[in-house]
Amino acid sequence: MDEEAYERARQIKEEYGDQLMSLPNVVGLGIGLRHVGGEPTGEVALVVLVSHKLTTEQLREGELLPQEIEGVPVDVQAVGEISAG
Repeated sequence: MDEEAYERARQIKEEYGDQLMSLPNVVGLGIGLRHVGGEPTGEVALVVLVSHKLTTEQLREGELLPQEIEGVPVDVQAVGEISAG
């Protein structure tokens, strides 16, 4: 993994984490490889975990996750409901 890209993604996660976690269905944040069509691209991304994906029409203005933040790609992954077990 590209250490420079990883560090940049970590900074973005730290800076924007609270804001992202306040959005509907967001259940977690991480750093990993971006996936397109279920396949990893090799590109470091901020991974936003959501309980389920919503269409643009189901979200209000300001609730849509960005495709990138300050040049760091955002990869949205649906993981279902998460609970401490």
